[in-house]
Amino acid sequence: MHEQYGLDVLSASILVRRGQTSSEQVKFFLEQELTYLHNPFLFDDMEEVVDRINEAVAEGENVCVIGDRDVDGITSTALLVQELRDMGLSVTYQLPEGDDPYGMTIKGVEKAHEDKVTLMITVDCGISNFDEIAHAHSLGIDTIVLDHHISGDTLPPALAIIDPKMPGSGYPFEHLAGCGVAAKVIWALRFSKTDFYREECILLHAQPGHDTIIIQAMRIQNLLVIDRVIEEVNPGLLSPSQSKALSFLSCGLPILVLDAQAELVQLKQAFGKKIDIHLVEMRPQMEAVMPVMKNKGLFALSNLSRAIKYSPFGRDELQVLYTLFVAYCMKKHPSLDSDYESILDLVAIGTVADLMPMEDENRILVKRGLKVLAQGRRESLMPLFSMQNLLGKQLSTSDISWQISPVINASGRMGKPSVALEMMLSSDLGQTEELAGQLLRLNKERQKLGEESWDRLLKMAKDSFEATGSKLVVVEDSTLSRGITGVMASRLLKQFNAPALVLATVAEGRVSASMRSPDSFNARDFLSRFSDLFLDFGGHACAGGFSMDISQLHSFKQRVMDEIDTMDCLPDEVEEVNIDCTLPEAYMTPDIIKVVEFFEPYGEKNPPLVLLMEGAVIENIQIMNNKNGSVQHVKMTLAFGQYKWPALYWNAADRIGRDFDVGTAVDIVFRLGRNYFRNQETLQITILDLKPSV
Repeated sequence: MHEQYGLDVLSASILVRRGQTSSEQVKFFLEQELTYLHNPFLFDDMEEVVDRINEAVAEGENVCVIGDRDVDGITSTALLVQELRDMGLSVTYQLPEGDDPYGMTIKGVEKAHEDKVTLMITVDCGISNFDEIAHAHSLGIDTIVLDHHISGDTLPPALAIIDPKMPGSGYPFEHLAGCGVAAKVIWALRFSKTDFYREECILLHAQPGHDTIIIQAMRIQNLLVIDRVIEEVNPGLLSPSQSKALSFLSCGLPILVLDAQAELVQLKQAFGKKIDIHLVEMRPQMEAVMPVMKNKGLFALSNLSRAIKYSPFGRDELQVLYTLFVAYCMKKHPSLDSDYESILDLVAIGTVADLMPMEDENRILVKRGLKVLAQGRRESLMPLFSMQNLLGKQLSTSDISWQISPVINASGRMGKPSVALEMMLSSDLGQTEELAGQLLRLNKERQKLGEESWDRLLKMAKDSFEATGSKLVVVEDSTLSRGITGVMASRLLKQFNAPALVLATVAEGRVSASMRSPDSFNARDFLSRFSDLFLDFGGHACAGGFSMDISQLHSFKQRVMDEIDTMDCLPDEVEEVNIDCTLPEAYMTPDIIKVVEFFEPYGEKNPPLVLLMEGAVIENIQIMNNKNGSVQHVKMTLAFGQYKWPALYWNAADRIGRDFDVGTAVDIVFRLGRNYFRNQETLQITILDLKPSV
């Protein structure tokens, strides 16, 4: 890997240990150009979606976007509403306010009908709304579903469905967040405004072989390769009528080449001088957009091409032409490239908040989105970022997870998701400041509710854990706010390391519930066993939710207890730390932060690097007092090699004098990051564990 990709040896060895060894996997660590993202037209239904929305624009239709109350749902709604309004559409939206259930509702469909809506588009929901979409259809409303949740056995009768988890979707990466799916549709809509939409063409390259001419061509539509041919021709031995390459080219489509004169020479050598074939010279247009190509042939460009390193076709010059053509189309239309980047800030927030795996194209979406956030390009987010002390920082995924997601989430949990949505959509600075302040107040209210509820739920949870033989935690509280069932389920999962189910009673005799589970247990599969009792349900492998009529509650609890009897006990997980590498003294320099940041963005399936240094000496220790005065945390300075390192060790004050002290040589497992204190940036170690050196 060091030789193939020019990676430093340490980063290469960590990638190998993490199992990231295929060229496709490595590509998403090394690259961040938007040309490396998957083409949205790989979704089977994408053309139908694009054409229906463009038809709505042409006809001046009323459109309604239906989203969800969590961060992913709110950012997805903001992205699509903004784009459709920019296209000139009259757009309203529906989010679950108060105790409204998740996803589409019959009431919402009726309201849209009253508002003369003729097209509804769901984002981050809809895949399980069969009845609601059928009802919309009966009222003459078309529905497009943009979702990323697992579909049930029966798909809803929507006009089109874009969902990477849907079997047969055609898309190669199933772990896009809802906002990622919305962003794919936005790119496709913008692409439909270019000359390339639905237009087919052929890319051709002919080159000399060993006494032969090698002819390669590919047929392209929407920048996707839909067919290709390769033929090695012995001049004089093959009549033109027998050539599969000439047959491929003789279909009336424009044939694009980089150097028409040189290509024609090769074709005439292969098939004789009488060959009559019209080639379209692309060099002037491509050089105008990408000056780096100037006066370079495909062979020279293949030596410069980064993309060719990851190609399954090897150093294939036609593949180089294809990647250049895709780059040319995107650079020619900034709406697909540099301008498109500006929507990735919300994609980054939603993807990180929804705990999507930080692999494949999510890495590029989030990396570029973090860059946009750090540049402050979306003015509506600036007041919130200012209030959270994030302006001027080099932002990471943990900044989103700790400072941004909980605040946006609070609006949905407290039944007011439109506060966050309106803040994102607003262009009035005064209004965004007011709404950001409102979000912070809602978050404080949610935290207070959470603390009060936790004390009540913990006793019930312990009883439930014992009653189920340590297999499951089920708590029910009629006074609980439905907005915090997910938070409570997450805390109970952490406390008991077992699947946790939290039920709350909401208005109109409905029960609303959230479930969170360890990786070893599929929450959605478990809930699907009771789907006949639910009004609606959905989720991922580790998180699910549902609502049901209160009359079904007794049956549900009884059936859950019956199900527990057949469940295998989950293995007790021993807390362990996986170390990415042991650093020799020579490597432990300030430059090590470059290796740490190479692996960003961190998240699901790509945890922060954990490093080990052996024999570091503790030079001093300070005890940090927490707010209520009890001693908890430790600050220390470590000497290792040529450098001294500031370090934090949380909740470790009781270990001083027992496991370590000033002057002790210790082996330290740690993470490394940047610390911003009083506008001074320093590198800081966060200790995960330590033990005296042997």
